[in-house]
Amino acid sequence: MIRVFIAAALLAVCATATGQVHVKDAWVRPALPGQNATGAFMSLSSSDGTRLLGMSSSIAGVVEIHEMVMDGNVMRMRAVPILDLPAGKTVELKPGGYHVMLMDLKRPLAVGEKVRLELRLETRDKRLVTQPVEAIVANHSPGATTTGGEHKH
Repeated sequence: MIRVFIAAALLAVCATATGQVHVKDAWVRPALPGQNATGAFMSLSSSDGTRLLGMSSSIAGVVEIHEMVMDGNVMRMRAVPILDLPAGKTVELKPGGYHVMLMDLKRPLAVGEKVRLELRLETRDKRLVTQPVEAIVANHSPGATTTGGEHKH
């Protein structure tokens, strides 16, 4: 009986640790031969508030969270060390806003290929966890249509 209780408790902890962030429509822009960087995009939501401390991927030497900001009439990109994911809110990582930069790419990325990313997260109770994400290489968000409408699954 005690073993069953311990096993159930461990499963609950693992489910909580890996279920911190819901990821939707994760995609990566294709990278052609000669390109050493590309962007990754997705929607992130957390039920109880989490902080995205960073990401990593075996396909890139450097992975950073970036933000596009206007500096006068010039749009500039800057690295963001931490991205808050407020409880119950969706944070969009999309072109022209917050996004992920995959730099020092190991190889070109072809449309249709799947790319594994690891999210490094800090939970509300200050636990550090990693969460895998699989993103598809596409020319536009897999959840969008070419006319800009929403795709129903």
